[in-house]
Amino acid sequence: EIINMVPNKFVAWHAGVSCWKNHKNLNDKSIGIEIQNSGHSNKYERFSIKQVKSLSFLAKILKKKYHIKSKNCLGHSDIAPNRKKDPGEKFPWKYLAKQKIGIWYNLNKNSKNRNVNIPLKEKKIFYFYLKKIGYCLKKKSKNTNSVVRAFQRRFRSKLINGKIDKECLEISKNLIKCGLN
Repeated sequence: EIINMVPNKFVAWHAGVSCWKNHKNLNDKSIGIEIQNSGHSNKYERFSIKQVKSLSFLAKILKKKYHIKSKNCLGHSDIAPNRKKDPGEKFPWKYLAKQKIGIWYNLNKNSKNRNVNIPLKEKKIFYFYLKKIGYCLKKKSKNTNSVVRAFQRRFRSKLINGKIDKECLEISKNLIKCGLN
């Protein structure tokens, strides 16, 4: 069931303190969609087919009505990685990207570069790519690890460790190369 909790003329505080690209506090610049789930601190479960189909239906309507680009379909963890983990690693981002809701990369599934350390120079390139994608990184801040985990939670859900490896670099590079459509 889809329920409109906050009328369109009001601003909801769904995003809280948040950042994406050059935008801060995204509450008045975004539409929040909450999906029923117990969450990480309880029994975080997979999203049902009905939930995903309802989300896809609603997102397509909102994208068309408000001219929202796919690259601007984000999760709470993307815009508030220090505070949020949702929608989480069980969220079907790849499937939704095929529906033109969100973005995905185009790499070989079985990367052998997972856990392959990279030198500092390549880590800096990865941070540059994260910023280009839209993630907000603060210099000399504790949020770097949270941002890397948010990136992994969304784009590499099988290994969320906050460590930048060759696979993270390849995924981020591919997202840039694909033009973030």
